[in-house]
Amino acid sequence: MRCLLLLAMLWSSLSAAAWFSQPVLVDGQLHVYQPTNAASEPWRICVLIPNAKDRYWWGVAWGLQQEAQRLGVRLGIYEAGGYDHPEVQVRQFDHCVSKGADGFLIAGINPSDLCSRIAVQQSAGRPVIDLINGLGCETLSSRSRVDFADMASATVNYLTTLSEGRPIRVGWLPGPADAGWIKDAERGLHAALQGTAITLVHGGYGPLDRSRQAQLARELFKNEPALDYVIGNAEAALFATELVNSARSPTRVLSLYATDRVLQQVREGDILAAPTDSPVIQARIALDLAVRGLQGEVLPAIISPQVEILDARALKRFDLERLAPPERYRMTTQELPN
Repeated sequence: MRCLLLLAMLWSSLSAAAWFSQPVLVDGQLHVYQPTNAASEPWRICVLIPNAKDRYWWGVAWGLQQEAQRLGVRLGIYEAGGYDHPEVQVRQFDHCVSKGADGFLIAGINPSDLCSRIAVQQSAGRPVIDLINGLGCETLSSRSRVDFADMASATVNYLTTLSEGRPIRVGWLPGPADAGWIKDAERGLHAALQGTAITLVHGGYGPLDRSRQAQLARELFKNEPALDYVIGNAEAALFATELVNSARSPTRVLSLYATDRVLQQVREGDILAAPTDSPVIQARIALDLAVRGLQGEVLPAIISPQVEILDARALKRFDLERLAPPERYRMTTQELPN
């Protein structure tokens, strides 16, 4: 038992040390990311994420906690309860300011709500990192994010190849209308659709909770029973597979992004494929950037993992620790330490 415990600890250490082995785009150029070895001080970093309902954000929280342990910094992690609560995220930002946070990682609900507040913190020398969702603020220290336009474009290109150019009808269930990443995804989607034989059928916008996405999926299939494919956010895609299986429909389902639950359905053949933006890696990079900023380093404008499409074949060689926490992990928020 002692030997197994030591092996588990060694594996965890090696895994944490090797997370940066995958090439990333640094200001548009491909590099192997080299993180700092450790923080010079136990900095206090405030993290704001939209919700804890979507397991995508569980992977983000896990990656942040692992990286904080590696670097020797302290985190406060706050979730707003959903994309329909932007005012909560604003209050959480103000709360972190009142507690004297040294830096901020923000996965914004609304691209612009926090910009004036961010500018104040930036002018005081506190780094603010755009984490994943895409902030529209001019004053940011750096960004750790993948453009969801590239995620949507990769998904459309995958379908175009799969359908060999024949005319197909594709349902679209993106998520919340006002989220910056949804706007990005739709920009990439419509650009990729140009010149294809794909007819897009919009299923409507809604919060990323199962009940609302289930309602939208039901309405989409009721109004459009002859869809060839459906592309949806993770919750919509997971529920759509239930509808397809119960109706024995030939419609195939793709997710706009990958989570561990989505990839389980990919393995089982219920979801055809999903692109990944490696959210755990984005989280680790964001925290490393904040520490570098606090230590006076010049930061790149943006760092982005490469988008990969994961279908059953690609999944066999993919490292799941790039996007998902361990199976028994449960995300919990945590107050910024004094």
